[in-house]
Amino acid sequence: MQINLLCNDVEWGVMVRKLMKWIPAILIIGLFITPFVFVQVNKIIYANKVTNYLLNEQHYKKNEIKSVKGIWGIKLPSFYTVVVFENEPYVEYIYFAHNNVMQFSHSITEEGKRLGITDSALKNIIVK
Repeated sequence: MQINLLCNDVEWGVMVRKLMKWIPAILIIGLFITPFVFVQVNKIIYANKVTNYLLNEQHYKKNEIKSVKGIWGIKLPSFYTVVVFENEPYVEYIYFAHNNVMQFSHSITEEGKRLGITDSALKNIIVK
């Protein structure tokens, strides 16, 4: 005695054929979306690493940090983080967070340069 749980053989064959039509489309969509998801997830991971570093190791308070943004760039390294502090809104600090988090460089915005901000006046630079 054979138990018929879901459907007969003809219906099963139709379901398999329909599924086989969708598999290539799903694979193509998956291959197309994967790089975008990879980039967005890594930007979030790098921003979180730097935020944790600033709060837990450098002992900044959350209200002292204006923004932390993960960036995907063309040059190597491809992922880095830009931090702007509340007390220096015209300076962008670049952090790498591949293995250890480190402040790599900084740049003064054009508006900051017009206001006369110079490197010697920076408050959040980490001396190596």
